[in-house]
Amino acid sequence: FVIVVFSFHFDKNTTARAWCQAAAQKFTGGIGSKLCALLNVGETEKPRDPSSKHGSSEAEACGCSKATVSFSDLYSTENSSLLFLRPRRINDIVCYFLDLLPAMDGDMKTMNFLQEVVDILLAYIVESFDRSTKVIDFHYPNELLQRINWELSDEPETLDDILISCRATLKYAIKTAHPRYFNQLSTGLDMVGLAADWLTSTANTNMFTYEVAPVFVLLEYVTLKKMRAIIGWEDGRGDGIFSPGGAISNMYAMLLARYKMFPEVKEKGMSSVPKLAAFTSEHSHFSIKKGAAALGVGTESVICIKADERGKMIPSDLERRIVEAKQKGYVPFFVSATAGTTVYGAFDPLIAISDICKKYNIWMHVDGAWGGSLLMSRKHRWKLNGVERANSMTWNPHKMMAVPLQCSALLVREEGLMQSCNQMQACYLFQQDKHYDLAYDTGDKALQCGRHVDIFKLWLMWRAKGTIGFEAQIDKCLELSEYLYNKIKDREGYEMVFDGKASVLISLLWPQHTNVCFWYLPPGLRYLDDKVEKMKRLHKVAPTIKARMMEYGTTMVSYQPQGDKVNFFRMVISNPAATFEDIDFLIEEIERLGQDLSNIGKYV
Repeated sequence: FVIVVFSFHFDKNTTARAWCQAAAQKFTGGIGSKLCALLNVGETEKPRDPSSKHGSSEAEACGCSKATVSFSDLYSTENSSLLFLRPRRINDIVCYFLDLLPAMDGDMKTMNFLQEVVDILLAYIVESFDRSTKVIDFHYPNELLQRINWELSDEPETLDDILISCRATLKYAIKTAHPRYFNQLSTGLDMVGLAADWLTSTANTNMFTYEVAPVFVLLEYVTLKKMRAIIGWEDGRGDGIFSPGGAISNMYAMLLARYKMFPEVKEKGMSSVPKLAAFTSEHSHFSIKKGAAALGVGTESVICIKADERGKMIPSDLERRIVEAKQKGYVPFFVSATAGTTVYGAFDPLIAISDICKKYNIWMHVDGAWGGSLLMSRKHRWKLNGVERANSMTWNPHKMMAVPLQCSALLVREEGLMQSCNQMQACYLFQQDKHYDLAYDTGDKALQCGRHVDIFKLWLMWRAKGTIGFEAQIDKCLELSEYLYNKIKDREGYEMVFDGKASVLISLLWPQHTNVCFWYLPPGLRYLDDKVEKMKRLHKVAPTIKARMMEYGTTMVSYQPQGDKVNFFRMVISNPAATFEDIDFLIEEIERLGQDLSNIGKYV
């Protein structure tokens, strides 16, 4: 439902008829004609000619003629030196500057231009969900650089050129909403989330203070409290912030852990603290080491703990390495457990890890960027048992919850710690004598000054779906991964990276997340006795099939090596549009593209 409220006044130079014409030109979806009828502008409505074209404009419905706007002679620029220029002729075309808002009388041109952009976006969205279209129109970088002129010029381009650039950009973009796009952990496109993203860009504000982002600040407060309650922290108490991705959220956690143990480091730096040691699984995300490098802790001070055959951290090895580090003079200050590892989708045993952290007084962080959303599922949240004992948690709704990028939250159990750790009390932003509750000026607890509004997408989608809607979406993705696993585990030509048949317990727990890791063996490799030669050639199979997928544009799925294992496919499912038929298609496509690769690498 759309409610439009107008306040208008007709003077002697303005007629209702003229107003109707303007309304008919400005509004789409039949609104203009409805307004004309509502105002009863003095003419009896004529019956529409049945021979007239279907979908005639609102202007035609009013008996008005909607002006056709040509963008080839329109420009958008805020260069003040052009404000008072008269029209000038370029290549025999009269060009005008400042045609869009905030130009005077720029509202109609602006609305027509934005409507053209929206039409381009809507066509792309519809195409993205069409399985008969390509996931990607692939070109090599040098080809794509030459195909379109991407260079920036000193002179402004026309709006027609701008629209051409919009179309070209989407033509060569990856259709991440396509039901057969499985390449990354973040896939799909939610329509409510997209609408929220458009609104966020339209509002174009900063998250640092309540005075410039009142609604968004309150929505962040409400949503973070809800997420903390779902983790299991009493009454949702604690703190948190939305950050630019899981890597930054993990770095925030390490920063807080260091400050909690050694608050003097904020002013005096790393020279004031002893040698520190952080601990994480050998299968953890690279951002843990990257954060240690950025914070001055150093990558050599990040000790990687052994994982079992399913990719889970081994608690006994964690305790052994903590004791060993202490004996070497290090101070253990941070343990990062993973809930949903990037490759295997493994969930570390959080209860056992939390017992060790409590014993040695170490900050426990849970990197749930990938797996944290399983807390929304009553069927699967047990995989994060013990998360409520953590000091902090990273949770990325832009992954399993399919919120448009970017949307990552750091949740912290101790309230006020982020503020004391990060605040600088800049008086030009965080004045202490404002007339409202300063607790809602959240910017000083962030490392950033300018902070994008990431909350509205998640909040609006949550309103639209409810918790049960997210639960159903997540359960469906896990069901699809189980379907894939069961379909290929005994299928000729496929080998699982680790086989659930080896143990009844493993079979019950696999797949742990939507990650399904497997090799495809072309016919000539399946019975090759020389294991070394077999692995050397198998290492080249997944990259070759992936390259063919991209060149044909039919689907995309990731691959990588892991430890001593040669390249294998890592299938992940987070796209709400995917179906069982899409899983079947993927299997058949891998076989079609890989059946002739038996001799790959044979003579290399």
